[in-house]
Amino acid sequence: MNVRSNPLLASFITVTTLFFTWGFITSMIDPLIPSVRAIFSLNYTESLLTQFAFFLGYGVMSLPGGVIVARWGYSSSILAALLAMVAGSLVIVLATRFDTYALVLAGLFIIAGGMTVLQVAANPLAASLGDPARSHFRLTLSQAFNSFGTVLGPIVGAHLMLRGGLFTHAATRGDQVARDASLRNIDRSFLIVAALLVLLVAFIWSARRRLSVAARPGPAVADNSVIDALKSPWALYGAAAIFFYVGAEVSIGSVMISFLHQADVLDVTLEHAGTLLGLFYWGGAMVGRFIGSALLTRLAAHRLLASVAIGATLFCLIVTKSHGPLAGAVALSIGLLNATMFPTIFTLTLERSSASTAATSGLLCMAIVGGAILPRVVGQIADAPGLGLHVAYLVPMIAYACIAIFALGAGRVCLTRDCE
Repeated sequence: MNVRSNPLLASFITVTTLFFTWGFITSMIDPLIPSVRAIFSLNYTESLLTQFAFFLGYGVMSLPGGVIVARWGYSSSILAALLAMVAGSLVIVLATRFDTYALVLAGLFIIAGGMTVLQVAANPLAASLGDPARSHFRLTLSQAFNSFGTVLGPIVGAHLMLRGGLFTHAATRGDQVARDASLRNIDRSFLIVAALLVLLVAFIWSARRRLSVAARPGPAVADNSVIDALKSPWALYGAAAIFFYVGAEVSIGSVMISFLHQADVLDVTLEHAGTLLGLFYWGGAMVGRFIGSALLTRLAAHRLLASVAIGATLFCLIVTKSHGPLAGAVALSIGLLNATMFPTIFTLTLERSSASTAATSGLLCMAIVGGAILPRVVGQIADAPGLGLHVAYLVPMIAYACIAIFALGAGRVCLTRDCE
């Protein structure tokens, strides 16, 4: 099929590049966490402020996000979001020059603000570019490329930020030369991110007319407000499920490098642990999304969601009770079970919500703030005397159990194509 002769397919491919981009940038924070932890001498709770600052951006920007997309249209909203992400990346570069952790957090917050608008636009856009009956398939397929980004992010980030400097065997905590080298590694990492974003801005600018023709968001009327979605029970249930899912996924990814580095798990270097995180945790999510795309052509979305959520609950329980290679392998395998959770929660909610798509999408993206809240709880448990990272897996375990309840409840609401 000629892509140029099929505007919907061409637009879908264009939008899918955005999924890849925010996956890459989001997962780059995972190796950033042990890097700032070493550079600024932080504990788990303090270093996980990176995720708090990043995902707090979702909470702040999701309320206006739906209105921005409805008023500006998809193309203009996406371009503005990408430019904000460029600015945030450059703030982090500035932070390394001033040796200031607070500026790192500010830069992450700005990146997340732009990424929020990007997701408010891109998620429903990907779902709408074609036959409504295949919306689960399209969004899950786009999320598969998002996962490809999350595979590369930790690998590239670990290679850039977790080698040399303070992470050499000869370096000591007070070695200022090594510390400066590690700061320069963060600097270089986010200069690369900024450059990639500028290239993406140019690509989206060239495709802006095609996106505008392929799909248009609804007009900016009162029922496009996120506040309207608060009146829909299913929009609220879906938001809770997204809150728990993102919180669980981010919590596990955030501590995985340190978890695998522990002597009672795999006892590998932080750089090696970052590679394992990318290849197996995020790589499992990528493979699982391609598998999930195929399964969703034959299996009801709520049934698949319930199955993987129950599996993830059990896997987290195993991690709390085990050590050595078993604990490491099971923890990494949770990524495979995460694979289809976000897109199926998202589309199940859109189908059942009584609010508009723009309002519901805005509320669901607002719920991504779970990635700010749950990692903080995980960090506090990990820092508590006598507890540690193994016990901290109880937090995502509870979150996955709540998602399973949402999926089972969704199955009781019969829709023509989803409850057969």
